[in-house]
Amino acid sequence: MAFWRVPLDADTIQVTLGIVHILEDRCKGCGYCIEYCPKQALEFSTNFNQKGYHPPAVVKPEECVNCHYCEIICPEFAIFSVEYPRITEPGQTETKHVI
Repeated sequence: MAFWRVPLDADTIQVTLGIVHILEDRCKGCGYCIEYCPKQALEFSTNFNQKGYHPPAVVKPEECVNCHYCEIICPEFAIFSVEYPRITEPGQTETKHVI
């Protein structure tokens, strides 16, 4: 996402990353999740599900910010995201993902 200016506290904001899970056989191929993803991390798959629809596929998994828009907009509850586990090393509290 391009900003016209950078917020003053941009270096301190912690952005969570997400992992998208798609329940392909529940999907009806409406494309709402693809259309409303703010990071354009999804697109239609070339495969068909059991209903004969093209479910979404994650094309840019590193772009997911775990905003849950895909979950909220999906009429069939066929997609959800979970927070990417933070990697911690001994002696560190947690690794931060900074913009």
